[in-house]
Amino acid sequence: MTSDQAHPDAVYDRLQHQVALFARRAEQTRLAAVGGLRYTMDRAAYLLLGRLETGGPMGVKALAQAMSIDSSTVTRQVTPLVEQGYVDRVPNPDDGRAVLLRLSEMGRDRLHQVRSARVELMAEMVGDWSADDRERFADLLARFNKAMVRRQEARLAAHPPNTSSAAEPAEPVEPGEPVEPVERRVPGGE
Repeated sequence: MTSDQAHPDAVYDRLQHQVALFARRAEQTRLAAVGGLRYTMDRAAYLLLGRLETGGPMGVKALAQAMSIDSSTVTRQVTPLVEQGYVDRVPNPDDGRAVLLRLSEMGRDRLHQVRSARVELMAEMVGDWSADDRERFADLLARFNKAMVRRQEARLAAHPPNTSSAAEPAEPVEPGEPVEPVERRVPGGE
């Protein structure tokens, strides 16, 4: 009998600690990614560009819904992407008063460049693992992310969000998947 079987809480303690370390180290590793800073991208930008690539042009409200985030958050996150030329605002053919957000060719090139660097980084990190271990890790991580989504959905069903709350959803684990809300940082706060 392993220690974890004798004391089931011990494995949960190990897991919570490893997840905390993973989150910190993942960000540190991303910032020191293969190819340096020119191959990194803010997580929110990466997920927004990826959603526009897979979903095609869409309005702010549709993009927010697809990403499970607030429309004002999408607007705030898309603005620098438009300024950098990664996203184009184009007329909505169904409503001349509205605009759609579309991934530009420059945005697509940048997204592919960053994705390629991330894939290269993953290969560097787990390249010496067996193919079975890599596959199992990917499967378990996907399963863990889905468990987080199920938990969030259950919490939202039991306690619908208060629209006057100071919290907003964080970036989804995968495009379109909701995650835990995070506290909005107040300028001058911690």
